[in-house]
Amino acid sequence: MQAGEVANVTFGDLGLGENIVRTLAELGAATPFPIQAATIPPILEGKDVLARGRTGSGKTIAFGAPLVESVLQSQAGQRREFARAPKALILAPTRELALQIDRTIQPIARSVGLFTTQIYGGVPQGRQVGALRKGVDIIIGTPGRIEDLVKQGKLDLSQIRIAVLDEADHMCELGFLEPVQRILRLTAEGSQKLLFSATLDREVAALVDEFLVDPSVYEVAGEDQDSGTIDHRVLVIEHRDKAEILTSLVDRDGKTLVFARTRAYAEMLAEQFDDAGISALALHGDLNQAKRTRNLEKMTSGRVHVLVATDVAARGIHVDDIDLVVQADAPDEYKTYLHRSGRTGRAGRSGTVVTLITRQRRRRMTELLDRAEIDAPFEDAAPGDDVIEELTGRQLANVDA
Repeated sequence: MQAGEVANVTFGDLGLGENIVRTLAELGAATPFPIQAATIPPILEGKDVLARGRTGSGKTIAFGAPLVESVLQSQAGQRREFARAPKALILAPTRELALQIDRTIQPIARSVGLFTTQIYGGVPQGRQVGALRKGVDIIIGTPGRIEDLVKQGKLDLSQIRIAVLDEADHMCELGFLEPVQRILRLTAEGSQKLLFSATLDREVAALVDEFLVDPSVYEVAGEDQDSGTIDHRVLVIEHRDKAEILTSLVDRDGKTLVFARTRAYAEMLAEQFDDAGISALALHGDLNQAKRTRNLEKMTSGRVHVLVATDVAARGIHVDDIDLVVQADAPDEYKTYLHRSGRTGRAGRSGTVVTLITRQRRRRMTELLDRAEIDAPFEDAAPGDDVIEELTGRQLANVDA
């Protein structure tokens, strides 16, 4: 079914308890988004859910709030044991997304006395094992480290009653299909499964077939890439003008995310913008976790206005107020285009995606946009042209509004 518009429905009406409703309001979620109104009741009823909605549609609360409520209900009247095994599991493809999910879910869980912990690689496992030893209710993590701790006998998944797969399509793209299958097979028999994905590819379909029993299926209306919140533009330029045009596009108020194909080009562009007096940082796979988190935090807090990212690093970018995405290098496939453009127009805000191409790439770009089902005008552009002024000017107007 379509998750359509919701009028006069509150989170309380959907079946969430008072503390959770109050915490959601404190998090800035006073009334439910369509995907939340659609999925919360079936999740609370214990049904499996398959939801296709792109990043930024409010899906973390859509699965997180009812998950906390369900765990709470299942423990009603029981004493919570020290060293208890977790009851809920949320799998994410990247550390950044796991951290992002935890930032939303932790306060909701805390409000009713439940504990979450993050389990991901790239950092020493001591703190994660320590938390598990004390006992946690909800674990949020990436497949690699979760499997690791299971193999070491430090994590018991046998009491997981509810498991969430977030960004399942990206999980499969990164080669996690088999680890995810092995992990889900270790959860309690008959455990509830919730799967969220932007696309339903063959591998995602394999997960649905094996693990979801008669799922409630939701397609989130108005959340697709061609929704009115994102304006797509393609600028056809001369290669020699590229550096100048890029600098003009990012020289604006508001937050801009620039995509570069290689780490070296990402570093070079960040330096180029910095030299022009525009605060910019690069984000790519060569940076260690602490540096990536720090650079992202600078963007979130507004100390830096431009992030130049490679595709791998950009999966972890969940900043709600990026209103301009610039593709310095056009993507090679439509899925990459959809994932990149999903970094703007989040949570109902408006945004613009600008792709720079040379004449030779015009036909390939047309085919890619057709596959992505995106309507984007092609415009010839040179430094100082009205179209560039308009793009930065209109964005300024948006920010001011």
